[in-house]
Amino acid sequence: MSYHPENGDTHGTPAKAPRLLDEVRRVLRVKHYSLRTEQIYVGWIRRFILANGKRHPRDMGAAELEAFLSRLAVRNQVAANTQNQALSALLFLYREVLGVELPWLDGVTRAKRPARVPTVLSREEVTRLLAYMDGRPRLLACLLYGAGLRLMEALRLRVKDVDFDRGEITVRDGKGGKDRRTMLPRSLIEPLRLELERSRQLHQADLHEGFGATWLPFALARKYPSAPREFGWQYVFPAPRRSVDPRDDTERRHHFDDGMLARALKKACREAGIAKPVSAHTLRHSFATHLLESGSDIRTVQELLGHKDVSTTQIYTHVLNRGGHGVLSPLDR
Repeated sequence: MSYHPENGDTHGTPAKAPRLLDEVRRVLRVKHYSLRTEQIYVGWIRRFILANGKRHPRDMGAAELEAFLSRLAVRNQVAANTQNQALSALLFLYREVLGVELPWLDGVTRAKRPARVPTVLSREEVTRLLAYMDGRPRLLACLLYGAGLRLMEALRLRVKDVDFDRGEITVRDGKGGKDRRTMLPRSLIEPLRLELERSRQLHQADLHEGFGATWLPFALARKYPSAPREFGWQYVFPAPRRSVDPRDDTERRHHFDDGMLARALKKACREAGIAKPVSAHTLRHSFATHLLESGSDIRTVQELLGHKDVSTTQIYTHVLNRGGHGVLSPLDR
């Protein structure tokens, strides 16, 4: 008998047995995985089950998993990162959800990621790119380049973590669950103040309509019941409209959509005549490269980027410890 990933186990009582993908979502949320990771993992697990005739994962093992990963690489010709993403999702399913510890899990080979040189824009190209952008997408792009933020770090930035007096931004729960501080470019102080005022007005309107509670991670909303409605916890870049949060079916205002920035970057590249493939992360690469070119110490750049090891930062240059006393944002140069 086949097993459907969205239904209960056929060996029990379908109406009462927890659905596998619902259990996957529950465990992911208990372990504080992001909503984006949840969507990706659930998608890969569903594809794995459907690719094997809707058999339950407990009835499958190394042969099915390796065959699935091989098909991704050979037939679908996915990148090594994509294949490793699928493997991570399936390992999470077996280890964290099903509680299965089998020897073959450790023997599964991850695809090797080829060493790639990151795409970096010249200073002149950055200037041209920003000249063809406006509004919130331009401000976001300036922040990515001027402070070296990852895209989601900028989108999830809270009002309380922008310190105008000290000229710094605090990144909370960045990659690897780490906090760090980075610079706030002086040229962005006034634009960000205007953006915060816009955010304040949206928040006041939400409160007036009976909403205004933002999502807080790690059960902070239970620990500090009034925090979700405080302005300091609101997003610096709120979405223009409220939406229903799939995690708890609560209507609230999320952060700005990353897809809008991607479209704005693509349009600006075309109009600026830039042939390089440019994404939001390209601006972060350019931030690091331009700092090192201007003489900033590589370990200072490592801290600003939030890299765990300096070897990750070394991809931007073959020259270590070039000196540099104090760091000025490349956006301000």
